[in-house]
Amino acid sequence: MAIAQFPLKLVGKRMLAPSVAHLTFTRDDGQPLDFVPGQFIQVHFNYADGTPTRRSYSLATIHDHALGPGDAVEIAVSYVPGGAATALFEGLEPGGTVQASGPFGRFCLMPGDDNRRYLLIGTGTGVTPYRSMLPLLEQAIAARGIEVVLLFGARSPEELLYGEEFRAFARRNPGFRFVPCFSRQLPEPGSPHDHPDVRHGYVQLFLAEFAPDAQGDIAYLCGNPNMVDACFEALKAAGLPVPRIRREKYVSSK
Repeated sequence: MAIAQFPLKLVGKRMLAPSVAHLTFTRDDGQPLDFVPGQFIQVHFNYADGTPTRRSYSLATIHDHALGPGDAVEIAVSYVPGGAATALFEGLEPGGTVQASGPFGRFCLMPGDDNRRYLLIGTGTGVTPYRSMLPLLEQAIAARGIEVVLLFGARSPEELLYGEEFRAFARRNPGFRFVPCFSRQLPEPGSPHDHPDVRHGYVQLFLAEFAPDAQGDIAYLCGNPNMVDACFEALKAAGLPVPRIRREKYVSSK
């Protein structure tokens, strides 16, 4: 059965990092996109030889779903040299359209969650679903008094996607802790990125510091497959049941 597709019109484009763009679309068929934070869409296009293909992108859209479905569709796209999707998006100007389908996926906060803390772990564009989840996390912090820790791995401060937004959210919500882990370059002392929760090294090295708790935690892993696998094994070793470890791997393709 063919997947139902709909047109997305580009209305905004900005660079989040040297090789990552934040793209804002609206549905061009007059319909809303009713999604659950953490889900993804697929963008459909053809290779140069006409062969059809598609790419998956987590929705980065922040929307108050209590108000009903919205019309903005936001994604973060990594530009890969020689990539077919990169050529598509780099050449797309405001007003241009692409074909998409979705939303798909179950990498979402669950209504029945009874945990005391969420451990959100991401690398690169794997942080985009957590941006989308911020309104629901804010509600859960207020309603259930939960804690949230976001461990975000990037190579350098300039690649810390949505970093200022997460810092601002942490300032508004004491229950939310933002821990950037830089594998290569640390922030300059005194810069906005320099604060006590900055770590130097791969994100999986710091998981044990937060003492994963088998009874109280639900963990989300999104991004580099090696990171996802390493953290998954570490969380299982800490006693977390597999259903309380929710995963989404990002595999780059041309």
